[in-house]
Amino acid sequence: MASENKYSFNKLQKRIRRDAGKAIQDFGMIEDGDHIMVCLSGGKDSYTLLDTLLYLQKVAPVRFSLVAVNLDQKQPGFPEHVLPAYLEKLDVEYKIVEEDTYSIVKDKIPEGKTTCSLCSRLRRGILYRTAKELKATKIALGHHRDDMIETLFLNMFHGGKLKSMPPKLASDNGEHVVIRPLAYAREKDIEQYSTAMDFPIIPCNLCGSQENLQRKQIKQMLNGWDKQFPGRIESLFTAMQNVVPSHLADSALFDFKAVTADGVADENGDKAFDTDSFTSNFETEESPVFAGNIPIKHLA
Repeated sequence: MASENKYSFNKLQKRIRRDAGKAIQDFGMIEDGDHIMVCLSGGKDSYTLLDTLLYLQKVAPVRFSLVAVNLDQKQPGFPEHVLPAYLEKLDVEYKIVEEDTYSIVKDKIPEGKTTCSLCSRLRRGILYRTAKELKATKIALGHHRDDMIETLFLNMFHGGKLKSMPPKLASDNGEHVVIRPLAYAREKDIEQYSTAMDFPIIPCNLCGSQENLQRKQIKQMLNGWDKQFPGRIESLFTAMQNVVPSHLADSALFDFKAVTADGVADENGDKAFDTDSFTSNFETEESPVFAGNIPIKHLA
């Protein structure tokens, strides 16, 4: 039984590392000489991110350095000793930034309202400042494939935009490049890996415990789909990589006014009277899930 568990763990570890390596290559996330600030929250995603980057640092054809950064937001009961002890054991360069954003958020946000928006803005500004102080060339975040899909639906349902969380993009202040090396990794894989690695998880009691979060509602919806319709989540993510602007309705992306009938057959032309026919490529793990072009910068 022990050998079976070891085989299963090795397969899981290889899959996460392979997914990260492919994402890094596909989106040009890491270059020779990069100094990468890895944002470490104490959650399963950021631990997996750091662990994966430490491995890739040893085997990658380019040289890059890492510095782990944790923002101690002074939440009540936050175990300040956990991350330093873990990082010192790994012999990883790190910086703990102490900023009492907890008190600010609690003071500004009425009881019962979600705190994520303000908390996120405060945290982002502090991390950008820290990245500049550390002379980091990239900021690495632990968001994964499922986060990106959830963000797509959040923006559609609540923001009226077809927009997701990009694998790589310049920061909103234009001063940093933000990367998400786990963009291809599945949350269920990260959960299993985190449990197997016995990472010292630090729960967030500021925002993560809020049951009325819109993101939690989206997550529940997607989890239900995943159980009822296996392969649907994979199909959703592939759709984010196969965008056809001519078949949407954004005139800023496609010049609809210039469309004319030129007499030349086009496979992408409209087939208004055809019955929709769909095929799935997701029966096996080796399916070409990540093929496709990405003409819109905010999509995966």
